[in-house]
Formats: sequence, structure tokens, C-alpha cells
Amino acid sequence: MKRRLALVVDAVACDGHGVCAELFPERVTLDRWGFPLLDGAGIAPAHLEHAERAVVACPRLALHLKELERKP
Repeated sequence: MKRRLALVVDAVACDGHGVCAELFPERVTLDRWGFPLLDGAGIAPAHLEHAERAVVACPRLALHLKELERKP
């Protein structure tokens, strides 16, 4: 079974640079102050490379990929 990953943000660490939305606009939108809004849904395999790029490029290291729990 393949792992399902979701993008999550550490709201305390995030400074609202918006780099994540530039690199991964398919899944990241910004609120009116420039902070990311994420839905917590799984990342499609076709978008995983974009999500990983956003995580690595985050200037505050506030983005992470988290494995979603498997449903029994």
C-alpha cells in the first residue's frame, strides 16, 4: 500500500513569505496576510514533487509532509 502524505504548516514558525503558494499553487492558497491555507488532504502522486520543493524552499522551515493515517 502506498503512503499518503499531506502538507502541514507550523503556524508558529511561519512568517507568511508566500514561497509555498508560489511553488505549489495547486494546493496552497494564502490568506489576506500572506499565510498559507491548507486543507490537509492527501497529496496526489503527480503533485508530490511540487510539495517536496515547497517544503525544502520554506525560509522558516514551517512546512512539512505528514503521513496520513490509514483507514482500516
